Amino acid sequence: MKLWLAVLHIILVGTNIWVTAHYQVDEVPEDNEFAEFEDFDEEKPTGGAASKVDRSSFKTEDEEQDDVYEEDDVSIDDADESDDADDGFDPDEFIGVDANAGNSDAKAQEPSTLTITKVPMHHRTRWDSFYLEILMIAGLLVYFINIIAGISKNSRVAETWYNDHKNILLENFSLVGDTGKSSDEGSAYDLIKESESHYNIYCSGRVGCDSLLIELKLIKRQDLVAIISQLVRPQNDQAHLRFDISKDETDNFILAIASKRTAVHLARDMADISVYCPERRPGEKFNLPVGFFVMSEISEATSAILDAKVVQAFNKYAQYIDYIHISDQYSGPKQQEDSTQLTMPEVKRVLLVGLNISIKGRINNHDSQEKIRPLLQLTFYLLDKLRRFKLSKEGKSKTDKNRQRVEEIFLKTTHAARAEAAAARKEEKRRAEKERILLEEDPEKQRKWEEKEQRRLAKKRAPRMKQLKVKAL
Repeated sequence: MKLWLAVLHIILVGTNIWVTAHYQVDEVPEDNEFAEFEDFDEEKPTGGAASKVDRSSFKTEDEEQDDVYEEDDVSIDDADESDDADDGFDPDEFIGVDANAGNSDAKAQEPSTLTITKVPMHHRTRWDSFYLEILMIAGLLVYFINIIAGISKNSRVAETWYNDHKNILLENFSLVGDTGKSSDEGSAYDLIKESESHYNIYCSGRVGCDSLLIELKLIKRQDLVAIISQLVRPQNDQAHLRFDISKDETDNFILAIASKRTAVHLARDMADISVYCPERRPGEKFNLPVGFFVMSEISEATSAILDAKVVQAFNKYAQYIDYIHISDQYSGPKQQEDSTQLTMPEVKRVLLVGLNISIKGRINNHDSQEKIRPLLQLTFYLLDKLRRFKLSKEGKSKTDKNRQRVEEIFLKTTHAARAEAAAARKEEKRRAEKERILLEEDPEKQRKWEEKEQRRLAKKRAPRMKQLKVKAL
């Protein structure tokens, strides 16, 4: 629709320029409303009529038009002169005015000294008069070209990443790209396009793992504003991997390793990290590269997960790793404080990994893709390690106490809301029972229900007394 509007705008502007350059609008003659007074123009003085006729044969059209206007002025001056003759002219009353100014016949015979310069009409044929329209058309062309180029580029990035890692996914999952389509439709439907900059890949069929969701969140290259913002704050194309782990496959603990900016986001916005391990520790203490932070619930799990192989991968591919998040209490972003949720949020066991496909918006070449391909193998190594790792008795006791403490705090904060909700449910139940009794039209049942209701209200209004026990001497 925007493209058709732009084309229509270009056509209208071009038509306006062409019409203005080639045509001149003639003035439409007005109706002569003074035709009945033309008799006065026909009565001309006979003194200089012959000389005027002789001169008019050698005059141009412009001079003839000027003579017509002068004759009209002469006739008006004659009329004014006759009026002045009747009224009388006092030379002392008008200082600086010639007494013979009313002699219009002599002046009419004198040649006119007024020179009229012919000014050509401005046809507006210069292009600098339409600089605003030209800028608008150029901006629209750049905008539409950027949309087409950005969509095609994001599509190539997603397809390249999927083709490079498809073999690894097929080795670890029995079903890759499950979109609900029939299998005879080919692999073109393996990569699901959610938007122009968001693609999804579903995988399932692995022991200990319910499913894997890969989200390719690319730069919005189809948006011209996002492209301009890259100059101020560069971003990366990222691949987010979410492994949903089966229940009782891993022990209860939370661990997160992330870059500086991502660590701030996780500690502030994610519910499980902000509650169980809000403290951020520098990664240098765990032999990680500078710029990484570790947020752990229990140190025993941190030392077990960050073994020599994982630390080596962090040091080698530091710029391609954004975060690793392991949790058994994952419930997504933190809820608002004014939320009316009365039950504990549903939690899942997950392994979340964020990888940078591009660095500062630059697409990696084939060699770079070969270098970061082992990072996908690292995620499967972490998944198998989580299934094998078991906490000690002290570690299990500590994590269980932490979860129990969080549940108690939640129940205390929502006690008033839960009590109010329970009272509302009880009142609704009583109202439904009353309507049912009234519909039966049985006076005896209605009387018994009213007596029961009065006893309940009387008991509710009665003051409460505390019973004191006194020991016998």
